Amino acid sequence: MASDYVAPVDQLVLQLKFGAKLALAPFFGGVLRDALIARGSGSASAALPTFLAPVPLSALRLRQRGFNQALEIARPLSRSLGIPLIAQLAERIRDTRAQAELPLQERLSNVRAAFDLRHQSIDRVPGQHIGIVDDVMTTGTTLNELAKVLKSFGAARVTNLVFARTLPK
Repeated sequence: MASDYVAPVDQLVLQLKFGAKLALAPFFGGVLRDALIARGSGSASAALPTFLAPVPLSALRLRQRGFNQALEIARPLSRSLGIPLIAQLAERIRDTRAQAELPLQERLSNVRAAFDLRHQSIDRVPGQHIGIVDDVMTTGTTLNELAKVLKSFGAARVTNLVFARTLPK
């Protein structure tokens, strides 16, 4: 995590996500890279992932928005870290409601069984350390669900790389 999801960061995230201000994505990727490097200094547990993958949007949400904000952040992050990006590693197989609209209990079930690996990616996962990139983490439910899928296909480790995290209430 690079930042808390508080003003003015929250407004920047909303501008990227809902205002299509794609020029913010390289900034987010750079701040996330800097946070990763700062945390990793001298720590064996902070090994960088083998490759990065964005949290996928459903086909409907992607058509509506026109872009995947997690992918837009992952691209410059991948380049700056020198870590390959697999943009189409996973897919959202079920259109879900936006997590931000739901109370905690509904968030837990909203994304259950919503992800799968793309057929062409299955052989790329076993034994790998995968970095999942997303814009915001609130409860971690989405990231946990995707990590569960990746581990079920043999990922050795999954690390969440998130630009901003909402503060616990």
